[in-house]
Amino acid sequence: MIRAHPERTQIQLANVLTAMGNPLRLRIVQVLADGGEHNCGSVLPEVAKSNLTHHWRVLRDAGVIWQRPSGRELLLSLRREDLDARFPGLLDSLLAAARRDVAVD
Repeated sequence: MIRAHPERTQIQLANVLTAMGNPLRLRIVQVLADGGEHNCGSVLPEVAKSNLTHHWRVLRDAGVIWQRPSGRELLLSLRREDLDARFPGLLDSLLAAARRDVAVD
């Protein structure tokens, strides 16, 4: 059973920034930024599912992702519309900064 996702108005900036401040969760958001739905195993296949379960919960509880059951798996997608409505430009800025950081490494 998936816990309830926060309503758009309940998404708090501090929670979003905390969730996105973790490098692994930021990588997850970069993958989900393509706009599609992904099953859990396809987002970061090199990372153990047991490790990712915690990160899905943090991102979901912060209002960054949707989790939707589909048969025996969960589909993940980015809550871009909600994040853009609550914090215009924030998501694009974070994704652009993450791309720059990768380019520098």
